[in-house]
Amino acid sequence: MSVFSSVLNSDAVTAVLVIPIVAAALLALLPGYRMPARLNVFASLLTFLAALSLFVTGQPAPGQYLLVDDLNIAFIVLNAFVGFTTSIFSASYIAHELEIGRLTPANLRFYHAMYQIMMFGMNLAFVSNNIGLMWVAVELATLTTVLMVGLYRTHEALEAAWKYFILGSVGIAFALFGTILVYLAAQPVVGEGYDAMVWTILIEHAAAFDPALLNVAFVFLLLGYGTKVGLAPLHAWLPDAHAEGPTPISAVLSGLLLNVALYAVLRFKMLLSANPDALAPGPLMMTMGLVSLIFAAFMLYRRRDIKRLFAYSSIEHMGIIVFAFGLGGPIANFAGLLHMVMHSLTKSAIFFAVGHIAQIKGTQRLSAIRGLTETHPGLGWGLVTGVVAIAGLPPAGIFMSEFLIVSSAFAKQPLLAIPLVFGLLIAFGALLLRLTGAAFGQPRGSVMPADASYIPMYAHLALVLIAGVYLPSPLVAWFQHIANLLR
Repeated sequence: MSVFSSVLNSDAVTAVLVIPIVAAALLALLPGYRMPARLNVFASLLTFLAALSLFVTGQPAPGQYLLVDDLNIAFIVLNAFVGFTTSIFSASYIAHELEIGRLTPANLRFYHAMYQIMMFGMNLAFVSNNIGLMWVAVELATLTTVLMVGLYRTHEALEAAWKYFILGSVGIAFALFGTILVYLAAQPVVGEGYDAMVWTILIEHAAAFDPALLNVAFVFLLLGYGTKVGLAPLHAWLPDAHAEGPTPISAVLSGLLLNVALYAVLRFKMLLSANPDALAPGPLMMTMGLVSLIFAAFMLYRRRDIKRLFAYSSIEHMGIIVFAFGLGGPIANFAGLLHMVMHSLTKSAIFFAVGHIAQIKGTQRLSAIRGLTETHPGLGWGLVTGVVAIAGLPPAGIFMSEFLIVSSAFAKQPLLAIPLVFGLLIAFGALLLRLTGAAFGQPRGSVMPADASYIPMYAHLALVLIAGVYLPSPLVAWFQHIANLLR
C-alpha cells in the first residue's frame, strides 16, 4: 500500500510541474481570447487538484532533484489555489483590457503562456531538493513576472519592468553567491558533486559544516532572496511592479511570488539552525522584518495610487512574517505560517477588487475613487472586508496570527515587541484612513456597472474570516508540526 501511495504521490508531483508547461505550450499557439482564457483556468484547476492530492497520498522518497515534505506541501497547495482563483479573475479582467484596446490578441497569447510558465517556476522552486535547481526556478519565476509587468508597453510599465529586472538580478546574484558558499561549506563533509547541493543531504550533515562559511552564505542569501521577498531597503522594485503591471500579476506577486523567496530563506534558516556553531539567523531576520514593517507603515500615508498603497502593505506584512520566523519557537513559527497564508488570501482578494475598481474608474488614483459602497456595493464592500482583514481587525485570520506574533514577542523579546506594535498601529491607521474615502466618501468618477467575477474575491475573504473564528484541528496539528520543523 505504501508503494502504491508513493507512486501516486510521484505522479502528483509530476502533474504539478507538467500541467503548467504543457498548458503554456498550448496557450502560446492558441489564437483568440475565450478558448485560451478557459484553458488557463482549466490548467490552473488541474494543478490545484494535483497539489491537493499530495495531502492524501504518502510522501515519496526524496530524489536528487525533487522533494515533497510537510513544509513545501503547504506552500504548493497555497500557490496552486491562489493561482487557480487568480486565473478566474484574470479571465474577466483581461476581457475588459482587450475590449478597450489596452491589450491585443498577440499580447494575450504571450500573457497566458507566461502565466503558466510562472506557475511552473514557482512550483519547481517549492519541490526542488537541489539548492541550485531552486535558484534556477526562482529566477525563472522572476523573469516571467518581469515580462508580464511590462505587458502594456507604456513608458511607465517598461520602466517598472526594467527596474524589477535590474534590482531582481542584483538580488538573485547575491543568492547565487550564497548558494555557492553553501556548496563550498558542504564539499569537505559530503564530497564533491550533486550531493553537496541536495537539501536532504545538506540538512543531515549541516552540524559538521564550516560555520564561518555558513554565516557569510546566509547573509548573502538573506539579502538576495530578501530582495524577492520585498524587504526594506531592498524593496524598490515592488511598488512600481504592482502599479504598472496587469492587476492579476499584482495579485500573484503579493499573494505568491513573495512566498517563493520566503520559502528559500526558511530552508537556509533551517540549515543554519542545524549547525550549533553558526550564526543565529533570528536576529538578522527580526531586524529586517521590523525595518520593513515600520518603513512601509509610514509610507502607506504618502501613497496616492491604490495599487501602490497595497504594494507597500505587502512589504509591511512580509516584514511581519519574516520577523515571526526570525523570532522562532513553536508559537511564532505557527503564527508566521498562518500569517503567510492569510496574507496571500487577503491581499490577492484586495487586488481582485482593486483591478475591477480601476477599470471602472479609469484610474488608480485614490482621489478619483470615492463612495464605492454606494456606487458598486459588491466591489466596495469586498474592498472594505479585505482592508479590515489586512489591517488585523477581528474576526479575520490575520488578527489571530498578529495576536500570536505579538504575544510571542512580548514573551521572548519584550523590547522588540514595542516597535512591532508601533508599526502595526501606524499601518492600521493609514489603511483605515485611505479606506474611509474610497469606500464611504462622496461618489466620484464613472458609475458604469462592473462586469466582474466576484467568486474569487469572496471565496478568499470567506476563508480568511472563517480562519479567524475556527481552524480545523487537523490543520492546526499540521501547522504545529511544520512550526517544529522550522526550529
